[in-house]
Amino acid sequence: MTEYMTITATDPVTRDGAIKLYDADGFAGMRRAGRLAAEILDALVPHVVPGVTTAALDRIVADMCRAAGAVPATLGYRGYTHSSCISINHVVCHGIPGPKTLKDGDIINVDVTPLLDGWHGDSSRMYIAGDAAVKARRLVEVTYECLMAGVEAARPGNTMGDIGHAIQVHAEKHRYGIVRDFCGHGIGRVFHDAPEVVHLGRPGTGPELKPGMIFTIEPMINIGRGDVKVLDDGWTAVTRDRSLSAQFEHSIGITDDGCEIFTTSPAGFHAPPYI
Repeated sequence: MTEYMTITATDPVTRDGAIKLYDADGFAGMRRAGRLAAEILDALVPHVVPGVTTAALDRIVADMCRAAGAVPATLGYRGYTHSSCISINHVVCHGIPGPKTLKDGDIINVDVTPLLDGWHGDSSRMYIAGDAAVKARRLVEVTYECLMAGVEAARPGNTMGDIGHAIQVHAEKHRYGIVRDFCGHGIGRVFHDAPEVVHLGRPGTGPELKPGMIFTIEPMINIGRGDVKVLDDGWTAVTRDRSLSAQFEHSIGITDDGCEIFTTSPAGFHAPPYI
């Protein structure tokens, strides 16, 4: 049986399996953290170009977090040593920034989570370095559409299965594979919390969506099959068939009549092309 727990600004919060229902103060905290995440992703737009290293992009993320009085939630998380995850082409998620240089035609996901005043603003966005092939651009476009299909289904009275089903239908209409090994999650004062947000499913199944819930939707969509493997570094997940993968992520909160997206781009950079 699904357990829900109402949380106020002063309540202690732990990862205890209960789905948290946050109050107005919680939504206000998520707006601030989510906006910072979106501003960071906006600021990266002119820098994601052929020739730049992923380490340089990670430094921008770190510097912007510090300048805003936040810290990158990934830094030190389970031993992770960077301020973002940067995943290129067939890397599904959790790509580690380093000396790798972006090439013309690469598609890139940058995932950031600034922790601001105790709240996690978790978001990721796709970028295209230079001029990508038509099939790569189309994958990025459809993946964003999958995200927004899931967001559209996120309203009180619906279920997690409704969100997953909306994403699955749109991805499979284009004959793309849906990654099952990773999913969205509860967010707020805890980085990864209940519930799990699986990106496929049956309508009417899973936990009911209730006002106050805050979680991420972050579909990972592959041109090929949905199967992935994790490399020996323990973090980097890649497609088993080496096909291209794309991902977008928003942090959202369920309201009385729908949902609020906390990580919408202030600059209108929702999906490439951005300029």
